[in-house]
Amino acid sequence: MLETAIARLMVTVPELSIIVPTFNERENVPILVDRLRQALSNVAWEMIIVDDDSPDGTAVVARTIAATDPRIRCLRRIDRRGLSGACLEGMLASQARYAAVIDADLQHDERLLLPMLEKLRANEADIVIGTRYAEGGGTSTFSTKRKWISLLATRVANSVLGVKLSDPLSGFFMLRRNVVEACARKLSTQGFKILLDIVSTAGKSLRVAELPYQFRSRHRGASKLDTRIALDYAGLVLAKATAGLLSLKFIFFCLVGLVGIGVHFVALSIGVALLGLSFSWAQTLAIVVAIANNFALNNAITYRDQRLTGVNLLIGLLLFYLVSSIGALSNMSVSNWLFGQQQTWWAAGLGGAVMSVVWNYAVSSLLVWRSR
Repeated sequence: MLETAIARLMVTVPELSIIVPTFNERENVPILVDRLRQALSNVAWEMIIVDDDSPDGTAVVARTIAATDPRIRCLRRIDRRGLSGACLEGMLASQARYAAVIDADLQHDERLLLPMLEKLRANEADIVIGTRYAEGGGTSTFSTKRKWISLLATRVANSVLGVKLSDPLSGFFMLRRNVVEACARKLSTQGFKILLDIVSTAGKSLRVAELPYQFRSRHRGASKLDTRIALDYAGLVLAKATAGLLSLKFIFFCLVGLVGIGVHFVALSIGVALLGLSFSWAQTLAIVVAIANNFALNNAITYRDQRLTGVNLLIGLLLFYLVSSIGALSNMSVSNWLFGQQQTWWAAGLGGAVMSVVWNYAVSSLLVWRSR
């Protein structure tokens, strides 16, 4: 009896988990489920929808479908955003031997899932990527501008990170789940290019195969592409190029700091030239404006997955002012000490600046945005 029960249980264990990250995709999810049922009729599969607390009720729609189909699961994330993090959580929540990632917007061809699975079953690869740029693939829905941007990003990834893929930015792939388990702690939860992160982290031992497909137009809903995706991509490439020495958040924090320097000088010039303030008062105004600017940009970009709102936004701003003030004092202290040791002004200034940036990043992450 016990052996029979275990045998029945093993039959219901999915061979394949399909991870679907969602944000405002309530209209597309039911269609995708129906298409998966048709494409994988002879496969033991499950669908894990990882929803970033969509205001349109995507999670409600997913759970309604799950009530009559136990193959459908929904993970609803609160106060966490980002495609990469959603994909990673979904894959780590799977018990299946294989895991696939596919978008909910129906632009990926779900009929390619079965050929992908067959390659993994035959032990021909550790990861199979759906590519738009190999022979047989296509991006007819792309504008000329988007095609050039995509091709440029592909060349950058292949050159800087040493990968050899026709479509390293693809969001459509299938892999052995143990690949993710092995490198999960090294993967970024920010950004949108989880595939590139996995391939560059796993290294040359990873066996990669590519299968072409025709990229479709979005069915319903709005595209998630914006300027932040370009920033995420640039940050990811730099982080991987430095072997993880520089984290994605730290890179964004430094970029925001560079913007803050420009804002500081603009505010300083306005204070002196237009408002007629003395240099001391104009400098004070510039510091206040620059810190506020850095806080706003970090809240919107660097820590957008932990973005502060409401009362927490005001408290965070005050804490950021405090942290930045201490950082400025540490900058002065370290600079003065280094100058006394070496008598080289530029080295002393650089050392103080580095100390200030590291302090501001570490303490702001911990106290302001409660980041690990």
